[in-house]
Parts: sequence; structure tokens; C-alpha cells
Amino acid sequence: MSISAPTTMQALGLSFKSFFSLCKPRVTALIVFTAIIGMFLATPGMVPWPLLIATTVGIAFASGAAAAFNCLIEHKIDAIMARTRGRALPTGQVSHMQTMIFATLLGTTGLAILYVFVNPLTMWLTFATFVGYAVIYTVFLKPATPMNIVIGGASGAMPPILGWAAVNNVVSPESLIMFLIIFAWTPPHFWALALYRREEYAKVGMPMLPVTHGESFTLLHILLYTIILVAVSLMPYGLGMSGLIYLVSAIVLNGIFMAYVIGLYRKYSDDLAKRTFKYSILYLTLLFAALLVDHYWKI
Repeated sequence: MSISAPTTMQALGLSFKSFFSLCKPRVTALIVFTAIIGMFLATPGMVPWPLLIATTVGIAFASGAAAAFNCLIEHKIDAIMARTRGRALPTGQVSHMQTMIFATLLGTTGLAILYVFVNPLTMWLTFATFVGYAVIYTVFLKPATPMNIVIGGASGAMPPILGWAAVNNVVSPESLIMFLIIFAWTPPHFWALALYRREEYAKVGMPMLPVTHGESFTLLHILLYTIILVAVSLMPYGLGMSGLIYLVSAIVLNGIFMAYVIGLYRKYSDDLAKRTFKYSILYLTLLFAALLVDHYWKI
């Protein structure tokens, strides 16, 4: 019995969608976006197109591979949690072996692209980021300590450094400032999610801060880390890395973020925690976009 062309195309489309979902595309997109900002800020002019494309593809592949390994390692937990039980592995859309092969090929290809078409420094920094997330954070930190996201956040904060290194083949103070912004942003961003998902984390025995130390303690830490974030986010202007466009944007974005966080601290609700989490993603996107606009149109 022959298989019709439409049926074959439908099956291929489903397979692609399943493997693509393993890469956590929304997370990968934010990682790639901040890396691209790092590239543009590393040069006064335009980033050469071949370098821009190679770096973007290489980092995207490596990030997607790290996400796929994360899905592989946490597949049992994902099958229990409502937020993740619909992922490709828990639902059986892909097998463990397929995921392993896919992640290995994707990651190896990404690192090879960076080594050959970008520079060895970017490749090694990306490899260290991959190990930091897929191994150190996922395997060791996440199930061991409620401060996992603080320590593991270093991996997620690396993309601007990768972008800067791709252009200038060096790790600069400017790239470290961008690293610090994402590093300080990660705890309040993730803990807002963990608060309204705390019962799910408790169910799977994951020692997230709201589970181990309670709601009030977590809210206090969200507030404190957001204050740190506000201070760090103003460093680009204070050190002459940006101008008034970024300063005004940062003040407005920080004011809104603080309003969310203070409201959450005063009177917690799951709905407000969800809105705080969603705004935190918009916050980081717009903050880095402001850095880019300011870089080419400084006043």
C-alpha cells in the first residue's frame, strides 16, 4: 500500500515541529536576540553579513541543542508538570535516542560553524555556556539548591559576550555589563514563574525557592534582585556606553517593572505573578532594543 504525498508531507511537517519544539524556540530566540545586540554594539558600523549569519546560526544551533538536552534530562519531570507535559518527549512524538542524536548533531554543527566561520574564542565560550546550562545547571544545580537559577543564570547571561567576542575576538567590559544585566534579570524573571507554578515544582520534588522558603521569602528576593537590576541596567549610561535614548528607555522600563514587583510584594496573586513574568520578557527585549537604537542614534 503506497503512502500518498500529502500524508508524507504531513508526517514530515509533524516531525519537524516536534524536533523544533525541543529547541525551546522562544527561549532560543531571546538568546539569539541578545547575542546579536552584543555583535552590533561591538562595532561602530555594520556587522559583516557573513559573520552576522554564521554567528547567529551557530549560537542558535548550540542553544537549541542545550535546550534539547535539557528536555532529555528532565523528561520524567516534564511528564508530570502541567506546563511541560505536552512537550515532544513526554507525549512520545520523539524518542530518547532521536533526541540524543538530534541534540548532538545540532550542537556539534553549531560549534563547528562558530569555529570555522567566526573564531575559536566564540566557539569555546559557547561550548562553556552549553555545558553550564545542559550539565551544571540542569543536572547538578536545579535539583540540589533553591538558588539554582541565581548560579545557573550565568549561562543564560552569556549571549552578549558571545556576540561581542564574535566581532572583536575578545571579552570586553561592555559585554560584561550586558552580561550583568541579564544575570540580575534572571532571578526575578524566573521566580515570578516559580511562584504561580510552585505546586507543580513541589509535586516533582524540585527545590525552587517558593517551595523551600515560601511565598514571602521569594517575594522579598524578587524585590531585592529587581532593585539590583535597576542599578545594573543604568550602568551602560553611567559608564558612557550609551546615551539619553537608552537612559530614558531604561528609566521607563524599570519604573514599570518595579511597579509590578512592588504590587506583587504588597499583595500577591497568581495572576499578577503571571503578568510580572510576561512583562519581564518584554522588559529585557525592549531594554536591549534600546541599547541597539541608542548605539546608532546616540543623543
